[in-house]
Amino acid sequence: MCRIGSIKSKIPFHPSLALRLMIPQQEGHDNSGFAMVMQDLYGVFGAHKDKPLLSMACTQKGTRLVEDYMDAHNFTQVTELIPVAAKKENLDIKAMPYYVFRVYDYPEDAERMTKRQKEDLLLDTRLALRKILEDSGQGYVYSFWPDVLTLKEIGDPRDIATYFRLWDDDGALMAKSIVAQCRQNTNYDIVRYAAHPFFLQGYTLCANGENTFYTKNKEFQKSLHRGYIGFESDSQCFLNTLHYAHHELNWPLIYYKHIITPLPFDEMEKREDKDVLTSIRQSLSHLEINGPNTIIGVLPNGDMITCCDSKKLRPVVVGRDENTVVISSEVCGINEILPNRDMTKDIYPNEREIVVIGENLEVERWRQ
Repeated sequence: MCRIGSIKSKIPFHPSLALRLMIPQQEGHDNSGFAMVMQDLYGVFGAHKDKPLLSMACTQKGTRLVEDYMDAHNFTQVTELIPVAAKKENLDIKAMPYYVFRVYDYPEDAERMTKRQKEDLLLDTRLALRKILEDSGQGYVYSFWPDVLTLKEIGDPRDIATYFRLWDDDGALMAKSIVAQCRQNTNYDIVRYAAHPFFLQGYTLCANGENTFYTKNKEFQKSLHRGYIGFESDSQCFLNTLHYAHHELNWPLIYYKHIITPLPFDEMEKREDKDVLTSIRQSLSHLEINGPNTIIGVLPNGDMITCCDSKKLRPVVVGRDENTVVISSEVCGINEILPNRDMTKDIYPNEREIVVIGENLEVERWRQ
């Protein structure tokens, strides 16, 4: 079983806070990895929010391959952060030689591009870099997007945090939004791409649970979009469906829930929008999910969401104070970082809703 968590705050915070959220939930994960997606960045990247940030782990040869590609495609490096690892003895981490977080300026011709064309450029660039590093066996590219930083690693979360000095709140890495998980994808082969959270064109998602419709989802999604690749984890399908419904079809967010966990036919018949819901179920039935799961996601506009499977077989709780909202698999994590909140206002989402945390931390509950 996984444990997942996220933090959205009015005040920039350090990744150590996300680790403090996850570590108390240790009995719910197996200490096989740690991954996080940081968005709305501050610290060393705060002045470059409008420029794409490349997150990768690679060999020295891999860095040269990436640099050659970026130079050939007229991306100009602006700034970078290469973590200085704390290489202590007996750390449980399968470290790559280099970790690079690098900000680029767009090619000059991007000035004439539409927003959608820029999004496609960044996606195609990431996919090209991924293929280069995969074919050569020289590394991994996790994200290439403005104001987004992704880190994924195999090992014990505490040791990973020690290795990257994430316990040191030095102000270099800061964000107002972090989604994290403390487990590798142990249901399949352990590869770094399989670690949650997943990221695609501004959409972030992690999940706690299983998707027994994985094969059906995967085979259908392969035909929908060039960005739906890899499928190293069954939970990747949740992200692809969110991206497809909200970004490609441009549907309101509430319909995401109707796609992945549609209402029973007898309930749909009683609704005014029954024709729409019936059409969704008929046309996108291969995107329905099954099995116990809870999802945490972040949309391109910064909204954070959570929802459960149709039987609510995995736990999730939302807690908050005046400056911060936290979503967690277990309340003990929230107790650790928000001990003085009003616990009577905690929300335990049910199986028929999406909980949405907006830009000003307003919390809405949208009934399916």
